[in-house]
Amino acid sequence: MKIDAFCHIMPRPYFDRFFELDVSIHAENLRKRVSNIPALVDLDVRFKQMDEFGDYRQIINIAAPPVEDLGSPKVSKEMARIGNDSMAELVAKNPDRFAGFTACVPMDDPDAAVEELDYACNDLGALGAQIYTHVHGDAMDAERFDPFYARVAELGKLLQVHPCRSSAWSDYPNESRSKFEIWWTFGWEYDLSAFMARIVFGGVLERFPDLKLLIHHGGSMVPHFSGRVGPGWDQLGARTPESQQADVTGYPLTKRPIEYFKMMYADTAMFGAAHALRCTIDFYGADHVLFASDSPYDPEKGPGYIRATIKNLEEIGLSPSEKDAIFSGNVSRLLGLDPAAIRA
Repeated sequence: MKIDAFCHIMPRPYFDRFFELDVSIHAENLRKRVSNIPALVDLDVRFKQMDEFGDYRQIINIAAPPVEDLGSPKVSKEMARIGNDSMAELVAKNPDRFAGFTACVPMDDPDAAVEELDYACNDLGALGAQIYTHVHGDAMDAERFDPFYARVAELGKLLQVHPCRSSAWSDYPNESRSKFEIWWTFGWEYDLSAFMARIVFGGVLERFPDLKLLIHHGGSMVPHFSGRVGPGWDQLGARTPESQQADVTGYPLTKRPIEYFKMMYADTAMFGAAHALRCTIDFYGADHVLFASDSPYDPEKGPGYIRATIKNLEEIGLSPSEKDAIFSGNVSRLLGLDPAAIRA
C-alpha cells in the first residue's frame, strides 16, 4: 500500500470562494495556475489519474496560496473553515481514495489557528495541519506561535510545512522583483531551510520535542549541506563580529544544532531526482521519511510526480522493509492509521 502524505486539492466550495475574493497580485498569479490544473478540483479527473497506481491513497491539504494571503484575518478564518469542512466531506465520501486530510489554519491569528486546529482534529478527524514558512514575512519561531505548536504536539498530530515566496522577494538587493521564477525554484527551498533553522535556533523543538514537523521537498537544502549544518553550525558565532553577536544568540539548546534538524521528518517530493531522494533518506533515515508526490503540480498535472517518485523509491537500493516504511509504515505509525482499515 502507498499513502501519499503531501497532496494538494481545492474542494469545489473553497475553489469557488477563492475566485470570488479580491486578492493580491501574488495570489492572483497562483489563481491563474490552479485554474489550469483540473485535478485540483475535478474529482473524476483526479481519480482516473490515481487508478494508475493501484493500492494508493492520498492525504490532502489545501493548495497554495496560504489563507493568510487572501485578505484580513476574518477572511483567512472563513477560508480555513470552508477548506476544512470541504476536505472532511471529501474524505468521508471517498475513503478508498483519501486516507485523511491536514487542516488549513489561519496563522495570522494564532488563537484562531488553535481553535481551528481543535475543530478540524477533534470534530472532523484531521490528521494534523499545514502551515507555511512565514506569515506576511514574519518568522515562525516568534513567541506568539508557541500556543499553536504546543497544541499540535499535545494532540500528537503532524504539522506539514510548505514554502511560500513570490516574485516580490527579489534575487538581489538592488532589484525589485525576482526574475526567471528563481523565487520558486531556489527561493522556496531557501524558505524551507530558513524556517527549519529558525525553528531550531529559536528553540521551538527544545520547548516542544514531541512536535512532528514534516518538511516538504525532501527536507529541502539540509540533507545536501549537512556538513555546513553539522560541523559548520557547531562553530556558530565564529564568523560574526562582536558588535553583531546578538544575531547569533538564540534559545539555549541542549544538543548540537544538527540533531534538532534530524528530529524533523522529510517527504519524498523531489520531482523525479533519484540521487536527491537517496541523499534525503541517508540523512534522515528511512524511519523519518514519508512517501509524498506533491501531486498534482507536475507537467502532466497529476500523475507525473507520483509515477516518478514510486520509480525512484524502487530503484535506489532500499530494502523491502525500508520501502514499506516509507510508502505507508511511517505515516501510519506517526498518525495512528490502520492500513487494513484504509484498504477496507
